[in-house]
Amino acid sequence: MPYMDRAVIVELVRPESFVPVFCPWPACHEHRRRSGRLRYLPHGFYRRRCDGRIVPRFRCLGCRRTFSQQSFAFSYYLKRPELSRPIAAGLVAGSAHRQIARSLGCHHSTVTRRSRRLGRHALLLHHMALRDLTLSEPVIVDDFDSFAGSQYFPCTLPTATGSNSWFLYGFAFARERRRGTMSPIQRKRRAGLERLHGRPPRGAVTAAFGSLLRRLPTARTPLRIVADDDPAIRRAADALPHVQLSVYPNPVRGPKGSPRSLEARRRDRAMFPNDQLHRFLRHSEAAHRRETIAFGRSYNGLIERLALFVTWRNLVQARSERHPAEGTTAMRLRLTKAPWGWPQVLAERLHPTRVQADYEVMRHYRRELATPSLPNERRHILSRAF
Repeated sequence: MPYMDRAVIVELVRPESFVPVFCPWPACHEHRRRSGRLRYLPHGFYRRRCDGRIVPRFRCLGCRRTFSQQSFAFSYYLKRPELSRPIAAGLVAGSAHRQIARSLGCHHSTVTRRSRRLGRHALLLHHMALRDLTLSEPVIVDDFDSFAGSQYFPCTLPTATGSNSWFLYGFAFARERRRGTMSPIQRKRRAGLERLHGRPPRGAVTAAFGSLLRRLPTARTPLRIVADDDPAIRRAADALPHVQLSVYPNPVRGPKGSPRSLEARRRDRAMFPNDQLHRFLRHSEAAHRRETIAFGRSYNGLIERLALFVTWRNLVQARSERHPAEGTTAMRLRLTKAPWGWPQVLAERLHPTRVQADYEVMRHYRRELATPSLPNERRHILSRAF
């Protein structure tokens, strides 16, 4: 049975029935236990202030440290755990942090911090889902442009979508240089910002596509990639010998409302799942709309919200809103047997030291992307919490 159907909502387990299966302390040799029983002793209990729930405590006989049932719950260290689900629903619905805070009666900084935790949790959950997959369909790869802070700091978030299942296999990140039509004043300002913060590294987009392709699940046959005529995708695919690239160039379009050419229909048919995903993402996330003042403040924030959107799109949202009986994209790949709700997504705390995610995932988890407009951006370097 796939891992995704074995999740247990930790907070719903009765105190007398809860049995820890590993030690939550990363330095303990029992922390990475995969089988067998953890050696522990009961160590009392306490009553949680926020909801009055009785929480049992334990002592690990491996490291002699203590922990509780709450150490395995997503709401670990939270004073208002009831806010996680409505905040997650508001974020994927395109609401701003202050709008969510006004609706829930909390401070906007609470929503910001919870958004970061939700994003980190979604990154690890998606990584765990990919471990149980074997590719058996073509994958559509395309770039997705966005901004952080202003239009002077653009970035691209390449996405990989299943051609048949519409499952979103992942995304990458690359900083870009502002391009397009600019006035002399805008060009002068761009030059000043580049002298101050430096220009994006050459070949960053190609490296992002290459990272995305290498992190896709293993395929039984040579990996089949569908893309447009982006030269960065060509270069990334040429560097990987196991990749077969099918290119559908973007044809010249006529005036709005004019009939599409045969080449345009072929391209749209081949790229439809990814094009639909990008339209859905721009519709659901205000930070990604073409003309907006709601830019994401940082690259890390964009990554975290996109990771939460990926989890929601794959596990919670129906593959087609018009035909919800078709189920989710995860059900198409037999990762789950039924659509998930937020309680299942936030069922348990995911420990990065146990998930053993790759470098790119942990780079985003620790918020290591540098946003030029935020020189003092806070990194995630906690040692004992999330």
